Amino acid sequence: MNPTVEPSAIVPVFDGHNDTLLHLASSKAKSAEVMFGKGDGAGHIDLPRARAGGFAGGFFAMFPPPQASTTNMDEEMKGASYDLPLPPLLPWEKAQASTVGMLSIMLRLERAFPDDVAICRSAAEIRAAMAAGKIAAVLHIEGAEAIDADFASLDVLFAAGLRSIGPVWSRPNIFAHGVPFRFPASPDTGPGLTEIGRELVRQCNKRGIMIDLSHLNEKGFWDVAGLSTAPLVATHSNVHALCQSTRNLTDRQLDAIRESRGVVGLNFATCFLRPDGAMRADTDLDVMVRHLDYLVERLGEDGVAFGSDFDGAVIPAAIGSVAGLPRLIERMRAAGYSQALLHKIGHENWLSLLERTQGQA
Repeated sequence: MNPTVEPSAIVPVFDGHNDTLLHLASSKAKSAEVMFGKGDGAGHIDLPRARAGGFAGGFFAMFPPPQASTTNMDEEMKGASYDLPLPPLLPWEKAQASTVGMLSIMLRLERAFPDDVAICRSAAEIRAAMAAGKIAAVLHIEGAEAIDADFASLDVLFAAGLRSIGPVWSRPNIFAHGVPFRFPASPDTGPGLTEIGRELVRQCNKRGIMIDLSHLNEKGFWDVAGLSTAPLVATHSNVHALCQSTRNLTDRQLDAIRESRGVVGLNFATCFLRPDGAMRADTDLDVMVRHLDYLVERLGEDGVAFGSDFDGAVIPAAIGSVAGLPRLIERMRAAGYSQALLHKIGHENWLSLLERTQGQA
């Protein structure tokens, strides 16, 4: 249970990444509207706990999960080292059905809770939703398997509100190669973008769709950096110098993000935070602050945000759920973060980043 937090301590948080739509889609016992609206303690995000934690919204991922897996990732990633096998390519038909299903859930939540939830397509719409006390949801794809090589589905998804795409989720697809879940290891794990992947970057730039680099391997990262006209973004990644996971960013990558006026969102998943790379809930919040300190020093105060990975990973028990966000804010405040910087990291940097990205279209 999260302790009572004084209202003055709550900083509105617009978050870079969550897997709440997949969590809601996976339940067979209750409707998404009931799970999200009433909250039953399952998962990390629902309406009551979002209100308690000052959650102002974020990028809601549509992630088509593997068809089957024999690997318990949470258990496998508790060891001193690991190298998890990746699932095979997901067929387009399966990915499309899964992605459309999660899009439908987001649309239903907006209809069911018109005073509490708004799907937003721009920073201006996010600001308006926040001012009205609504959770501002931006649609994101994590793993672009639902997008066909002719980009017809991209047009449809964009019209529905899609404004952010991660070309891959670790497993390879027609666009790129992702990083495996490997520790300790470098993010330089294989080839980068395919030719169709390069065209995906151009199509995203043309529409003002943000390109998320968090699951791309290092060669893919540099392919995007050399091609994209928009700021470089990793919505939920951490510092490789502090935790040698393939999913984390090297100093050279961080420098390129800063040069592009991009943003990195701190991932709350403990396996990307801890020096030992372990997926363990008994992780102190000071570990998160160390990553934030490093990111602020490397990227500047305008280049750091949150990318929690709520509903998609084991997070520190000290946070527990979205209701525990004020506890992280308080730890940051105790570490010397000013109120102005807390607001930048909490929400302003993501909104400014979206303005810069959409301004390039």
